[in-house]
Amino acid sequence: MSTLAWFALGSLAVWAWLLLGQGFFWRTDQRLPPVPRGGPDRWPRVVVVVPARDEAGVLPLSLPSLLAQDYPGVAEVILVDDGSTDGTGKLAVGLAGRYGGLPLTVVSPGEPEAGWTGKLWALRHGMALARAREPEFLLLTDADIAHEPDSLRLLVAAATANGLDLVSQMARLRVASFWERLVVPAFVYFFAQLYPFRWINRRRPLATAAAGGCVLLRTETAVAAGVPEVIRQAVIDDVSLARAVRRAGGRIWLGLAERVDSVRPYPGLGELWRMVARSAYAQLRHSPLLLAGTVAGLAVVYLVPPVALVAGLAGGDAVAAWAGGVAWAVMAGTYGPMLRYYRQPLWLAPLLPFTAFLYLLMTVDSAVRHHRGRGAAWKGRTYARPEATSER
Repeated sequence: MSTLAWFALGSLAVWAWLLLGQGFFWRTDQRLPPVPRGGPDRWPRVVVVVPARDEAGVLPLSLPSLLAQDYPGVAEVILVDDGSTDGTGKLAVGLAGRYGGLPLTVVSPGEPEAGWTGKLWALRHGMALARAREPEFLLLTDADIAHEPDSLRLLVAAATANGLDLVSQMARLRVASFWERLVVPAFVYFFAQLYPFRWINRRRPLATAAAGGCVLLRTETAVAAGVPEVIRQAVIDDVSLARAVRRAGGRIWLGLAERVDSVRPYPGLGELWRMVARSAYAQLRHSPLLLAGTVAGLAVVYLVPPVALVAGLAGGDAVAAWAGGVAWAVMAGTYGPMLRYYRQPLWLAPLLPFTAFLYLLMTVDSAVRHHRGRGAAWKGRTYARPEATSER
């Protein structure tokens, strides 16, 4: 057999494993776990903490949805203005005055101390204020996340009914522009492939992760885990948070959201590129070896099948064409459920190799940015790798 045929067969073998052996990552049925009708007998006190930096563009679409929660118990919102220059804090106060609803407190902690990322510095301040109210749960949610009126109620009911310490939902990201349609569903698909939700949600978990846009966290567990202090340098803060909670003995659940949506637009490829490149190399622990392995893996798993099919048909290599074609078909088939979840046409599924190639380039660019000193840049701040950051 030809070298191309061997590569195609190798890719097909990987896809057979991914289809059946990777926690059925491609299924999209991991939603909030069931709860008794009517909810808990007692609704615990909850404080919602929202870190926000220069979010005036999205806050009118997200903050009113938090203030309008129909939670049966006592709840309030703390928005932490993380050094915004666009009037985020003032806008939040105005929105609360206009819409009413849950009580809102707006605070600003000042610039982060050395050894802290901005978001976690804001969360530290907000969580400290929240704990003074003695809530049983904290809802940590990003400023671009909009919640349906029953979102908080459903989260708390799921946590209390199932004995969970951290309940996290991956918000449905905005999909409107061409590039969002091409890139966003694949982003969630790749995340689920790396962290299969079923593995995370087992009583004896095989993986650990969370989605930082929407995290309901039991306060006593947060204290026991030492968060956010123990993860103060984390760029990928959601996965780091989940690992800290797991180390403290907490139970975690992660799934796709039905009542929680991101309103942040990524209309062009440039915005999406920066979103991925900001943290891709951090995900690889800034390791050139892991980077090389990731690039090779993406190439074999996602790029070889279409290349083998086309080249095999053109060159009369039946084995390469057959193996490449079947691998590509399996790939597209596993991507279909995520496209349906995002209400996108299934003809986008065969384009996944092209999207994977874009992610390959974004990952390489993330490493290049890091080595040029631009690292994990976000809203005017650049974070070095953790071990290169001084601690206090």
